[in-house]
Amino acid sequence: MSPVARPRPGAAGTLRTRPALSAIGRVADRVSGMRLARSARVAVLADICCVLVFVAIGRASHTKGEALAGIASTAWPFLCGLGAGWIAARAWRYPLALRPAGIVIWLCTVTLGMILRVVSGQGTAAAFIVVALAFLGLFLLGWRLLTRLTARQ
Repeated sequence: MSPVARPRPGAAGTLRTRPALSAIGRVADRVSGMRLARSARVAVLADICCVLVFVAIGRASHTKGEALAGIASTAWPFLCGLGAGWIAARAWRYPLALRPAGIVIWLCTVTLGMILRVVSGQGTAAAFIVVALAFLGLFLLGWRLLTRLTARQ
């Protein structure tokens, strides 16, 4: 007899084994797994939107326009940093967590975004780094904090 199965009398006096998890437990595990996958997808989309809003506002404030090619050329370094941050933090495990996932995602997005901008010949003035840290910190961490606060109520 294994620790995950218990004997139960069968129809003809034979013993059948019953799994340790009940059907309700298996369904609950499946539902919580689906919720986690759904919240991870929503979190990725929210983070991408935060980066795109940052880029669109920045381009508009410098009158560079909102052409799709221009937004893509400005956004790709930060989106690559965002992806690396998700991988580094393994954020799919706790996508709504402020710490450590949100902080790692934020810092990777800015750091790798700036490094990739330098490598690709785009500018990285000190003021731009400060603005990127502040804006992306506010947005990437802010929506997670709001989610946490509204979930408690």
